[in-house]
Amino acid sequence: MMKQFFTILFLLSLNFSYGQITADFETIQIDSFLDGSDLNGGFEDGNIFLPNSYSGGFWSGWALSSTTDITTAGFTNQYSASNGSGYDASSNYAVAFGGSNMLKLTDASLGDSILGFYINNNTYAHLAIKDGNDGFGAVKIFGGVTGDDPDYFLLTIKKYLDGNLSTDSIDFYLADYRFEDNSMDYVINEWTYVDLTSLGAVDSLSFSLSSTDNHPMFGMNTPAYFCLDNLVTSNMIVSNNNLAAELNLEIYPNPTTDFLFIKNLENQNELDISIYNMLGQQFNNTTITNNSNQVNVKNLPKGTYVIKVQDGEKQHSQLFVKQ
Repeated sequence: MMKQFFTILFLLSLNFSYGQITADFETIQIDSFLDGSDLNGGFEDGNIFLPNSYSGGFWSGWALSSTTDITTAGFTNQYSASNGSGYDASSNYAVAFGGSNMLKLTDASLGDSILGFYINNNTYAHLAIKDGNDGFGAVKIFGGVTGDDPDYFLLTIKKYLDGNLSTDSIDFYLADYRFEDNSMDYVINEWTYVDLTSLGAVDSLSFSLSSTDNHPMFGMNTPAYFCLDNLVTSNMIVSNNNLAAELNLEIYPNPTTDFLFIKNLENQNELDISIYNMLGQQFNNTTITNNSNQVNVKNLPKGTYVIKVQDGEKQHSQLFVKQ
């Protein structure tokens, strides 16, 4: 079954166009799995490239899969998602393996934003965490004998932009047993959405895994796998209006944490300012003059927004990131 694409409101009133592409891997022919043995170095779909390394029968990075085995424990079942299918019961999905993986935007999309993706454990990791069964007997059941051990399996996501690795990160717990109430402990076994809009513009993503179950010499015992599907990239194209040029406007800093400043307001009329999130919901509406040229964004949740500056019939829209 083909997957449904995400739908985002098309905000004509903001005077920009907004496009999105979903990487769902459904157009790629997969006979059980593709692990890079073709030596092409990775897989491309939508606006993303998933790099892969393959040597001597072993792979790392990314594989593509359509396998459905949710019961077999151990390394021989390293390609299956823990629910037995892709997102929305689809056939294909991506599998990541390794302590650190990269996901790259294709050349034409560098600097665009990634809205988010769906994530799941793979069967190998899921059964190791839940039952202590990895086919070798080297891992513990999360929570321990009493269920009180504060175990976790954590995915940390960071971005690269213009060659620089951001200090900001998004953490997603693939398993979390740190709760005082053991009934709240969980290990993910269904496709779960991860919102990446707070990262803003990106060139690539870095994924790293960590766990409380580690060997003193050989590192993490928890199998270093997770599954990914339906990753949505977006690009915002501001329309060709003349307001910014006519008024010589400069909106900064971007990203910001507290305030946006609008420079060069001297001898201009009052300007109407509106702020919208990526779903078109309005968060702020105010008026500024040359005596009051700052816009308070302290209370906005972290994420990507559009600020619209309007002077009569003229308007200018610009993306910014609230950190």
